[in-house]
Amino acid sequence: MVSAYGGLPGGVALSHLCVYDWPAADGLHGGTPHMHLACSEGYVVTGGRGAVQTLTASGYEVTPLAPGTVAWFTPGTIHRLVNEGDLRITVLMQNSGLPEAGDAVLTLPPEYLADPQAYAAATTVPADAPEEEQARIALARRDLALEGYRALREAPEGLAAFHGAAAALVRPRIDEWRERWRRGARAAAETTGEQLDRLARGDAAHLADAVVRAEQPSWHGKFGMCGRLDVYSQG
Repeated sequence: MVSAYGGLPGGVALSHLCVYDWPAADGLHGGTPHMHLACSEGYVVTGGRGAVQTLTASGYEVTPLAPGTVAWFTPGTIHRLVNEGDLRITVLMQNSGLPEAGDAVLTLPPEYLADPQAYAAATTVPADAPEEEQARIALARRDLALEGYRALREAPEGLAAFHGAAAALVRPRIDEWRERWRRGARAAAETTGEQLDRLARGDAAHLADAVVRAEQPSWHGKFGMCGRLDVYSQG
């Protein structure tokens, strides 16, 4: 039987991002540096200009972003978006939005990474708080993450320790993530396999089940890690 998976094609997630224009201590404007542990992420730049700073075991890079640019990176890439003028991006995320469901660790100083309660207190933006308070918390966590990010830039030999601390921090959530992957990306891939098997047998019955879907964002202006997000349901 063909899977009932009903999310976006391929089990991806999509959001529209307006990158923060908040100034930082280094004079740049932008978002919160962080890393994903199990998901690749892609940017389709739709307006404005800026850059994404990346830090991996291979070194530090800056990728310019302008309308039409498509940039993506794999797990383990610490990334920081820099807004040089009304930077707007359509974000594509692997695994049905897993990056927005916890598969992201901010580059906070080591003492926060070693204490799950301290990390949660420093990074959680309460959805029911007044917008001004949400903005205050999002800015404070951005600046705290920049502290840890600067330390990693200055001493990249600390990356391995950061990777280990990040993995330990998220380990209790792996079962939850695995279920999201099963319902999303794996189910979508299995559906394609089942359809290919049917077509190989000369069976086109699944084509009669075609549907068309459209939706509007389920959440406007969410305070994300990199900016304000318009978020779509993840299937």
